[in-house]
Amino acid sequence: MNFAVLFEAQNLALFGTGILTTLTLLLASLVIGAVLALVFALLLTGPWAPLRWLVGAYTYVIRGTPLLIQVYLIYYGLGQLEWIQARWDSVWPWTHFKDPFFCALLAFALNTAGYTAEMLAGAIRETSAGEIEAAQAYGMSRFQVMLRIVLPSALRRTLPAYSNEVVMMLHATSLASAVPSLVDVTAAAGSIYATYYLPFEAYLAAAAIYLVASFCLIGLFKVSERHLLAYLAPQTH
Repeated sequence: MNFAVLFEAQNLALFGTGILTTLTLLLASLVIGAVLALVFALLLTGPWAPLRWLVGAYTYVIRGTPLLIQVYLIYYGLGQLEWIQARWDSVWPWTHFKDPFFCALLAFALNTAGYTAEMLAGAIRETSAGEIEAAQAYGMSRFQVMLRIVLPSALRRTLPAYSNEVVMMLHATSLASAVPSLVDVTAAAGSIYATYYLPFEAYLAAAAIYLVASFCLIGLFKVSERHLLAYLAPQTH
């Protein structure tokens, strides 16, 4: 065992870069994915059948294929299309497809959007009919009922399942190491392994970083759940 190597300045800097890349990928993909998921969930539960089928097909494909394949298809596959190659030097947004970070971020955002949309759509469908009828009795329109009653309730009830999705996305960011020249935590560990031939030390350090990050995320969601879902807790007398 030679853990001292991990504390050398250049290796600490390498892990620091990896942590920054991992957290940036995670936060950016969650923000973009959350916005897309909200739109998709509204379409999945909306009255427009063609849009329901289209979004349903999207979430089916996203949830039915491995994330690594999705990363490869975006980073390698799209770049092989002549139509995109003819435009990615000067035409926005195709210019971004030469950027490894953008390709990884796009894959992660689209993936988490598919899973989150189905969770949120399920929570919307399970909203109590009594709540909706009470809102309609107050004279609220369909839009007002969705905005003031259904969505706030659905978002709160989705929180426990969404916390699992966030932790899974943290772990999934390790697949960014499959994209060349993108240094995340896993890629940093791989670089140290290749340089010093210390696989156990390098990947154990990476595992510890993911474990600490997961612990912090779980704790944050536990605090949020206690605050936002307090009304669902058993009443004590």
